[in-house]
Amino acid sequence: MSNAVDVLPVRRGLMYLACAGATWSTTGAAVDLVYRSSDLGPVAVSFWRFLGGLVLLLMARAVRPSRSANRVPASTQFRRPPLLLRAGTAAGLAVFQTAYFGAVAMTGLAVSTIVSLGAGPVLTAIGARWALDERLGRGGVLAITGAVSGLTVLVLGDQGAAVRPGGVGLAVLSAAGYATATLLARGAGRAGRGEDPAVVTAWSFGIAAVCLLPLAVPAGLLPHTTQLGRLLVIAAYVAAVPTALAYPLYFAGVTVVRAATASTIMLIEPVGAAVLSVVVLGEQLTAAMLVGAVLLLFPMILLARVEARLAGGTVVS
Repeated sequence: MSNAVDVLPVRRGLMYLACAGATWSTTGAAVDLVYRSSDLGPVAVSFWRFLGGLVLLLMARAVRPSRSANRVPASTQFRRPPLLLRAGTAAGLAVFQTAYFGAVAMTGLAVSTIVSLGAGPVLTAIGARWALDERLGRGGVLAITGAVSGLTVLVLGDQGAAVRPGGVGLAVLSAAGYATATLLARGAGRAGRGEDPAVVTAWSFGIAAVCLLPLAVPAGLLPHTTQLGRLLVIAAYVAAVPTALAYPLYFAGVTVVRAATASTIMLIEPVGAAVLSVVVLGEQLTAAMLVGAVLLLFPMILLARVEARLAGGTVVS
């Protein structure tokens, strides 16, 4: 297949990922408003998000039949039964979202988002090199080193900031779940098992909701609130925009874009989330947090440019 033919899907995939990241930047702020409006915990919020997204995707599928996803050349790697891939992706998403929401509740939106989305590309790039043989090059290695330095400054740079180790740990766990889902989706696309992104998303949401239900019931599945109308509006937004809309775009993009590129594009999210945390939620970003964010984001942007150039200049494999 010629390079000209390959570059177009990659560019479209980058656009899909950028749109998904832009909508995801609103998730933390919306979930924080849920916490302020009710007594729902992270597990219950994740359960309702996945269930609501699943219902919306099924409704959309009933109205408009799904189309076959773009296929990519088959590979000898990642040949696993589709159900196993779906279950692994669902588990990654469940850990990603639940741990992230827990981190937001424990250490705040800005820190949680920066750590989770900053560590995500690092873990994804390492996993892609090991599992998919997608090489980073010197620029990628320097970017990872810089990102780790940024995380260190962010977490340890100011003991007076609202940076709690437990919350940071949950954010890193969230990043690991995110990296797992990204690598599985990318590996499935490379192996020629690309499916309709909406179908992949619906299966992932359904499995994740089933896995979270036994944990959500003891923690409190139904909210106690005096602001039910406000809570329902926020929950509907979370289920529709950063869930049912964003995840199919994300899975469509990650099947044609290199794993490290996909994860770094999502750094659009912490930028938007940090702005929302200050403007909407009134959180304060300390000097150490700002320095850590710069040290974290700069090498990630470098990695994005390196990976995007490789994807645009060579056949995506």
